[in-house]
Amino acid sequence: MVKLAEWRGKEIFRKYGIALPPGHVARSADEAASLVSQGTVPLPCVIKAQVLAGGRGKGGAVRFASTIDEVRAGVNAILGLDFKGEKVKEILLEGKVAIDRELYVSVTLDRTLRLPVLLTSARGGVEIESVPDEAILRQPIHPFAGLAQYEKRRAIASLGLSGGPAKSLGPLLDSVWATFNGEDAELVEINPLAVVGDRVIALDAKVIIEDDATFRHPEYSEVRDDRTPLEEIAREKEIAFVQLDGNIGVIANGAGLTMATLDALMQFGGRPGVFLDLGGTDDPAKVAEAFLLMAKAKPTAVFLNIFGGVTRCDTVAKGLVSAMEQIPAEDRFPLVARIRGNNEAEGTAILRAAGIISIPDLKSSAEAAVRAAAARAISPGGPAA
Repeated sequence: MVKLAEWRGKEIFRKYGIALPPGHVARSADEAASLVSQGTVPLPCVIKAQVLAGGRGKGGAVRFASTIDEVRAGVNAILGLDFKGEKVKEILLEGKVAIDRELYVSVTLDRTLRLPVLLTSARGGVEIESVPDEAILRQPIHPFAGLAQYEKRRAIASLGLSGGPAKSLGPLLDSVWATFNGEDAELVEINPLAVVGDRVIALDAKVIIEDDATFRHPEYSEVRDDRTPLEEIAREKEIAFVQLDGNIGVIANGAGLTMATLDALMQFGGRPGVFLDLGGTDDPAKVAEAFLLMAKAKPTAVFLNIFGGVTRCDTVAKGLVSAMEQIPAEDRFPLVARIRGNNEAEGTAILRAAGIISIPDLKSSAEAAVRAAAARAISPGGPAA
């Protein structure tokens, strides 16, 4: 998926006629001050960090300004900020509006129903995950028929709108639906959608483009989403690799086994950090390449949990031993392995000959990995296995 920054999402909204406050993106305090002095952005204004993580308001990544000096100070305070692991390089300045109410509107893909779904809630301005189910109206949309009049009337009623705001919501919903289709989106979200006088205005824009449709949208080719540099490298090498905020690296094969492995580690108090899905590879060189990529994330310990089918246990073992030999001794980390299935005995022998801990039981091996990570964290210079 391609996640777009708010300012890019709002550029798309403008193309589809969705009402927005006047605003513009800036990358320096001088540029921001110039936008205000030229009247492109009115005062008072809002200064928002352009990052993909949520919670900007509580995290100090949103500020308000009533003068050009306050604009400069606010921009300088936000630019360069490390917000949830993402460095702020761009800010969005927008004119401040008088908000009467905050609502929630989105169109997303429901993979269970295999249909687009219109979500509306009168509880806007907070993460939709924190809103009770009974406070959200979900309406599946027929992809060919599109958004019907009765569905728009239901949405208006669910939001408790009347008069001008109710009248302006219908065209906005049409535009949100057109955005979802026209941009091949997985999600088009406005949170909050503000009632301002007799109309509704989008104060935020979250747009996620379907990965497989990017060939139809070359304008997004240079857009990076929230992947880390290592995740970018993994994507280029077609390796399933995700970085979390823990310290234990996980190598497994298959999504189900990978998730079960994460759960097992957490059951014993472990914190999964990087997980790598080997999939169905049977090439020791590919295994070694994937493992060396994980090593660059500098995990405190690594837990290998493989079920040998297409991916044979001895193939994985050979790749791991080859990779460990390429890691400098001072950078090595404990590795606990659980390998079951095709060529299990051969794989276990290869690992144990290389001094790698191999335990056949899932709970015992997960617990050993958590212990190894804890010991390594206390004594970084300790033994690697």
